[in-house]
Amino acid sequence: MTTIKDLTAIIVCFNSAHIIGNALNLLAKAKVKTIVVDNGSTDASVEIAIKYGAHVIENRANLGFGVANNIGVKAAATPWVLMLNPDIEIDEASIKALLAATKTYENIGIIAPRIVENDGRVFIQPRSLLSPFHLNQAKNMTPNGDCCLPFLSGASYLINRDSFLDLGGFDENIFLFYEDDDLCRRFFDSGLSLIHIDGAMALHARGKSTQPQKGRVFLARYHMAWSRIYVCRKYGIKPKSFADLLKNGSKYLLAALSFNRQRMERYGGSFMGNWDASFSKQRAKPRD
Repeated sequence: MTTIKDLTAIIVCFNSAHIIGNALNLLAKAKVKTIVVDNGSTDASVEIAIKYGAHVIENRANLGFGVANNIGVKAAATPWVLMLNPDIEIDEASIKALLAATKTYENIGIIAPRIVENDGRVFIQPRSLLSPFHLNQAKNMTPNGDCCLPFLSGASYLINRDSFLDLGGFDENIFLFYEDDDLCRRFFDSGLSLIHIDGAMALHARGKSTQPQKGRVFLARYHMAWSRIYVCRKYGIKPKSFADLLKNGSKYLLAALSFNRQRMERYGGSFMGNWDASFSKQRAKPRD
C-alpha cells in the first residue's frame, strides 16, 4: 500500500510569500515531507517555508519552473513526488485519494486531482497544443469520475519519481509555459496514462503564485510566445511565427500611438518572445 511516507511534495516558488503558507500548512498537517525550491525570491518565501518545516533549496536566480522542479525531484528520496504550485491547497484526504489511485490503476504516468478555482469553477483542460490529433477533439468537459485525459494541468501532479527521471524530467529549455504539455506528451508517447482523479480536490488561487510586479504581463506573454514556438518545432508542428510577429507588432504600434501602456506590455511581450524564438536557438532568457 502506498502511504504518505512514500511521498515528497515539491513546490517551486518565486516571491510567493503572500500565498505559499496556505499550501505548506496543509502539507505540514498531513505530515508530508516537503521540498521548496526557491528561484531567487526577494521576499520572505524562504523564511515561511522553513517555518513550516520544509527542506529548502535556494537557487541564486530564477532558473525557471521546469529546471527548479527537476532539482526538487532529484533531491527527493521517496518513490512518489507531488508537484504543487504555491497557490494550490490540497488536504490530507485528497492526497490519500491520489495515493490510493496508484494501486487502483495500471500503467500510471501522471495522476492529478480535480482542480477547483476560487469561484468554484472546476478547471479541466482535456486537450493541449501537443495532444495527439485523435485525442484533441474535446472542447468543454467536466468529468463525473476518474478518467484518462491527453493533458493534465501542471498545477498539481502526482508522479512516480523514477518514471519522471527516466523520461528526462521537464524539458530544461523551457523557462515557463508549455512545460506541462511537453511532459504529458512524453508520458503519453511512452505508453503511460494521464489520470484525472475526481475524488481528490485541490483548491487553486489562479495567478497568485507570484506577487504582482512591474513588467509581469510582458514577461508572461514573452515566455508564452517563446515556449509555444519551441514546442511546436520540437514535435514537428509548423508554428505561425511570421503571422504572429505581424499581428503582435501591429497591435503594439497601435497601442503605442494611443499611449496604452497595458496593451503595449501585452503585445510587446508576445512580439519579443516570438522574435527571440524565431531568430535565436538559445533557451529563453528569464528576463526578470
